[in-house]
Amino acid sequence: MSLTHHPTRRRFFEDSLIAAAATALPLRAIAQSTTAPVSPNERITAAIIGCGIRGKAHARELARLPDCDIAYVCDPDLDRADEVGALLTGELKRPMPKKVQDLRVILDDPAVDAVFIATPNHWHALAAIWAMQAGKDAYVEKPVSQNVEEGRRIVQVARKLGRICQTGTQNRSRGPLAEAVNYMRAGKLGEVKLARSIIYGGRGSIGGPVETPIPPRCDYNLWAGPAPMTKLTRARFHYDWHWMWDTGNGDIGNSNVHSIDICRWGLGVTGLGRSVLSYGGRLGYTDVGDTPNSQVGIFDFGDKTIVSETRGLKTAPFHPVIKAMWFFYGTEGIIAETGLYDPDGKLLKAFEGQSVNHFANFLAAVRSRKPEDLKAEILEGHQSSALCHLANISYRLGEKKPLPEIEKHLGDIDAHEDVRETLERTRHYLVEAGVDLEKTPMTLGRHLRLAGDKEQFLDDPEADRLLTREYRAPFVVPKESEI
Repeated sequence: MSLTHHPTRRRFFEDSLIAAAATALPLRAIAQSTTAPVSPNERITAAIIGCGIRGKAHARELARLPDCDIAYVCDPDLDRADEVGALLTGELKRPMPKKVQDLRVILDDPAVDAVFIATPNHWHALAAIWAMQAGKDAYVEKPVSQNVEEGRRIVQVARKLGRICQTGTQNRSRGPLAEAVNYMRAGKLGEVKLARSIIYGGRGSIGGPVETPIPPRCDYNLWAGPAPMTKLTRARFHYDWHWMWDTGNGDIGNSNVHSIDICRWGLGVTGLGRSVLSYGGRLGYTDVGDTPNSQVGIFDFGDKTIVSETRGLKTAPFHPVIKAMWFFYGTEGIIAETGLYDPDGKLLKAFEGQSVNHFANFLAAVRSRKPEDLKAEILEGHQSSALCHLANISYRLGEKKPLPEIEKHLGDIDAHEDVRETLERTRHYLVEAGVDLEKTPMTLGRHLRLAGDKEQFLDDPEADRLLTREYRAPFVVPKESEI
């Protein structure tokens, strides 16, 4: 296949044909039993794009669903595609799929109904957009985008073409969590103005600079795709792309996106809020990584605030009793994970509710053609991912500052009073981890104000430029006028 091929070279399906195909799909509930018989014309033909950790998880989940055939697995590194193929045919007892390097082979095949995108972050948006333009529905891993603008493009393409697009934030399908959200929405937690996203876990140095060995069966041009084909200096080719701005979004985009999404859901906030500020640094060691290993993000939604914390060095737990990645603070108690607690951490109530399989939920919506049936429709994924991107933009435009100056600046922010207490806890954590903040000060990000629902900043062209990126032809996310 020519590398200059683009899915819009021809219209794979005219809009009328897409609509006709959509209405032709049978309406029925997803079978949960792996032994339930399924008619061949009810089965959905799927492809897994990206065969790393998440791609293998997708294979395991889809293999459980009797109404889904996995026709393709795709990865620029054919060794990884072979691994998923072996997993499917061995442990999972499924037929061997076709194994390809270039996702455009899959997009050219009209037999494929849906794609499951588990690539590195920099490919998420373009893979989803190309797939939907080719008449497929798309399940996209988090974060759904590498930057804010391309996340908006996924939403616009899904709306224009009537495609079904699910975000891989699986917690949205947890019944007990949905019950906890409903409890808050009913006012039973009282007034809730603060939610926290907590991701604590040591990552360690990625080393370097060294010459990065490209895996022998990996097409680096296809792997890089929309990103520049820079000379890599990290020791490990796979996975450590998370910590490079060209391809990843740091741990706020890798892990915090899950709990930030829950914070948005529980607080009932939409859009990108009024302002964002982030501070932190890549502290405690020196390596070739770009992204901070310790980062606080403050998201101001007017009367409500989300504070996200990432700690990549050794740290004590956030709460001595409650083990959770998200906390909601109300006047009538605390909700963390799927429990209601008093201020001392005593469990008062464990929420219950019927969970659903997140992948099965997507397949059910593929059949119903109703985006509202999705537990994590693409707009929700875009907005949660975008908050992570905004925090990173703030950080990238920041300057190293002494602690008193950071404290003074936080005092000037019209947000929840707790944001200053977070700084003191962050200082304590870093000192306990052996970081000398006088020799290696934190970076205080720029306080960025948002222009309403426009997904742009107020009077900050430099920050606006980081809402998107330069793309490498032919791997170009289309502009709004081109979709």
